[in-house]
Amino acid sequence: MSAKYNLNYQLGLLHFAHLLVTVDGFIDEREKKAIRDLQREENISDEIIHQFDKTVATKSERDIFLKGVDLLSSCSEQEKLCALVHLYRMAEADDELHVKEVRLLLYSLKSTKVEFDDVILTARMVAAGKKCVSTSKV
Repeated sequence: MSAKYNLNYQLGLLHFAHLLVTVDGFIDEREKKAIRDLQREENISDEIIHQFDKTVATKSERDIFLKGVDLLSSCSEQEKLCALVHLYRMAEADDELHVKEVRLLLYSLKSTKVEFDDVILTARMVAAGKKCVSTSKV
């Protein structure tokens, strides 16, 4: 989406992304790639990832969710929207939308007060932009 350097944004996004890829009990290669792409796209350092992994290892899903909400609540409306667009795109990454992923997305929308229509529109614009970029390289 864009280069963000707000640590609360990066950590909030990681909390939600972690829940999203682990909620169905299986992390496939497309989801792993989506996490790597997220890290690169949002300039999240390996050090932040390492610290995050240590932090969430002992936390419950509920605690991870609440911490993610807390972190994103201090972010701008644009950052919240970006985070939820990332989550939406990640949910689509494995071509299967698990019921728990849908619940997580719905709770995330409610907790961050971001409109679902805004997420869908932005995700489509991002996808269209990437298609334009990739076809122009041919």
